[in-house]
Amino acid sequence: MLCVAVSAALGCERSTPTVDQSLPQTSAASASPVTTAATSSSTNSTTCPRTGKWALCSVEKRLKQSGFVIKPLEGRPPRRAGFSVSPAVYTLGRSRLEVFIYSDSSALAHDVAGLDTLSAAPRGVPSPWPMPPTFVRSGNLLAVLLTDSQQQAERLNLALTAGAPQP
Repeated sequence: MLCVAVSAALGCERSTPTVDQSLPQTSAASASPVTTAATSSSTNSTTCPRTGKWALCSVEKRLKQSGFVIKPLEGRPPRRAGFSVSPAVYTLGRSRLEVFIYSDSSALAHDVAGLDTLSAAPRGVPSPWPMPPTFVRSGNLLAVLLTDSQQQAERLNLALTAGAPQP
């Protein structure tokens, strides 16, 4: 009995100083990564501001985080009837994505009011797309995806409708 009590007491005595001695080291060690993370986060915010509105850099980042391999298409993007802004055009594997970034959600709402969202074209005008488009709207962003993959369309919809990065 005495052996058990002495062993327990010695075990406690040994672990207490070890824990106390390591606390300052652990705190100092963990302070560096947190500072580094905050710094890199600040760096990212200057290159891609977190304003609560979509920007092309935040769209690209979100798509990459969602597992998409995106490739911007070179050249001048096409003007689309019914859209007051030009799109940024990407390929996602064999699919095509056109992203329209508006100054705010009311400017986007103005364009959407004149569009048939099933064809992503002005009301009463035949669809200019070679296949049925997936129409995604989120805040100040409108995206048109051309794909034959329902899974890819759903993944894109979930990635973008989660909302723009918040401040």
